[in-house]
Amino acid sequence: MFSFLHAADIHLDSPLKGLEGYQDAPMEQIRLAARRAFDNLVQLAVDEKVAFLLIAGDLYDGDWKDYNTGIYFINRMGRLRDAGIPVFMVSGNHDAVSQITRSLQLPANITHFSHRHAGTHILDHYGVAIHGQSFSGRSVMEDLVRNYPQGDSALFNIGLLHTSLNGRPGHDTYAPCTLDGLRSKGYNYWALGHVHQREEICRDPWVLYPGNIQGRNIRETGSKGCTLVSVEEGAVVSVEHRELDVLRWATCRIDSARSDRVDSLLDLVREMFQAEIALADGRPLAVRLVLEGITPIHTQLHENRVQLNEEFRAIAANLGDLWIEKVMVNTRKREEHCTAFAADSPLISLIQSIERVKLDASSIVELVPEFEKLRSKLPPELLSEGDPFRPDEEELSTLRQEVEELLMGKIKQRGQHEN
Repeated sequence: MFSFLHAADIHLDSPLKGLEGYQDAPMEQIRLAARRAFDNLVQLAVDEKVAFLLIAGDLYDGDWKDYNTGIYFINRMGRLRDAGIPVFMVSGNHDAVSQITRSLQLPANITHFSHRHAGTHILDHYGVAIHGQSFSGRSVMEDLVRNYPQGDSALFNIGLLHTSLNGRPGHDTYAPCTLDGLRSKGYNYWALGHVHQREEICRDPWVLYPGNIQGRNIRETGSKGCTLVSVEEGAVVSVEHRELDVLRWATCRIDSARSDRVDSLLDLVREMFQAEIALADGRPLAVRLVLEGITPIHTQLHENRVQLNEEFRAIAANLGDLWIEKVMVNTRKREEHCTAFAADSPLISLIQSIERVKLDASSIVELVPEFEKLRSKLPPELLSEGDPFRPDEEELSTLRQEVEELLMGKIKQRGQHEN
């Protein structure tokens, strides 16, 4: 019997985004979050006395030339070497072009699979064959699995691969492949990387994304860590998620229909924050607050948004290590806008036109052509983690609400003036 750790998408020294505006935020703790999570990974490997560690791509976060990141990694790998734990890794879309990856000499306990062809490393003591191939560059569009060797039925076969499979929401398509293609190789376990949310694709054989080890923005919520796999007599007997993150992200959705007064809404927010703190198990928490539902206080929420945001932040500050990443107001009124005006008012058709406006990511770019020029100058690392010029549907919904409230407010002022 032996066990191994499967980790991926470590993105060493990648910054956490969304808390920069807090003067009292523990910026040093935030800056070092990825390293501290990686330290937890190394410690877990030592404590569990694992046979080996797998890293399925994106160890680094792009073409950074700060060799302190690489030196830190080598130092931590030295701990595993001293503990007799080998490490097997492939490069993904983020670290394939990294100067750190190409230049630094790795410790003897690390096997970094080539990008030129799929390779195999056999651990005779455990009867294990590990197969892997790195990315040759940032964008790999061919199916790498086709080049992986067939599994040896006398061994426990592991495939180490950075891939989007047949596509995953929120992730670029790289090294596309199919579940049938993975199964055809006859492996016992596929250790995947690239998708930052933990996902079990299949159990026969095991095909799994462990997720990243530390959430870096509000799109990466919930528990983050690695997977501990135990093997006995050539078969997987247990697969466990182990938490490694040191700061957690969460989205708190409040149904504002439950509140007919702002005071009662504040109480709901406080209760939701307390529940999230309990789930974080002592970790600092970054929260996006989303107010939803049809509510009589819709207008108040928009008109007094600045003041309410400060009250929400005061609640968070009073509860401890909790910061609000953003407040999104996606509420609706109970009555229609048109009821505020007489049926023959010329403003009715204008209101109806505003309510029919469809705002999407492409229309934003079209409204301001310079956006696309600015976008083209941003580093790929920034765009891949959430393009600021292509907001997601929830952010677009909030933007639509804000535009509609602004226009309706102007129309009502005009209507009152004419009356």
